[in-house]
Amino acid sequence: MGEAKTKKDKKALSCSECGVHNCRSLDGEFPEFCLTKASAKENEEALAIYRTHPEYSKAAKASGEVEGIFYRQLTRAEEIIEFAKRIGAKKIGIATCAGLAEEARVFARVVEAKGLASYSVLCKVGATDKTAIGIRPEDKINKGAAHESLCNPILQAKLLNKKKTDLNVLIGLCVGHDALFCRHSDALATTLIAKDRLLGHNPVAALYTAKTYNKQLLAKD
Repeated sequence: MGEAKTKKDKKALSCSECGVHNCRSLDGEFPEFCLTKASAKENEEALAIYRTHPEYSKAAKASGEVEGIFYRQLTRAEEIIEFAKRIGAKKIGIATCAGLAEEARVFARVVEAKGLASYSVLCKVGATDKTAIGIRPEDKINKGAAHESLCNPILQAKLLNKKKTDLNVLIGLCVGHDALFCRHSDALATTLIAKDRLLGHNPVAALYTAKTYNKQLLAKD
């Protein structure tokens, strides 16, 4: 660990400070602050859920199989289809950003081509102006616009719940809206596209360039 990291309280150290990652293959030693060493009780509780809970057990096993069997062979879209089939999903809900409606349309065709049903709900469903939840007109994208619909992830989730979807797929929901959707979704939810307007929906590019083109990310607030 570097000098800055050694000054951090050991109780506050977490996996971000670890350069060993012995938890992956047990071919080294765990650091003193390792969460694996400190979380034996919680790990047993998690394992009990994976082994006994009908829905979560099936999902954990299916995701592990998809990762192992198809490692570096499938796109994420294909992995979602494979995962869906392995958990017995028949109807796929699609919660999409209005700005990615075409991409959602293509994914719906992919889902149906693979023998599954799809049902899509756009983020602007409800057509409710942003001021209805306290957003100021000057804080709209189009400043002071007479009407600018708010993103409505809770309604998206409720409508997909009503359709009894077996797995919900997020396509480009905004930061925060995605969190609200997942909190209110009855079905398991996974992300196909994470929104990043500046980087063509490739948010990891900002981290790859944090020491070069995007140095502002590491600037102290």
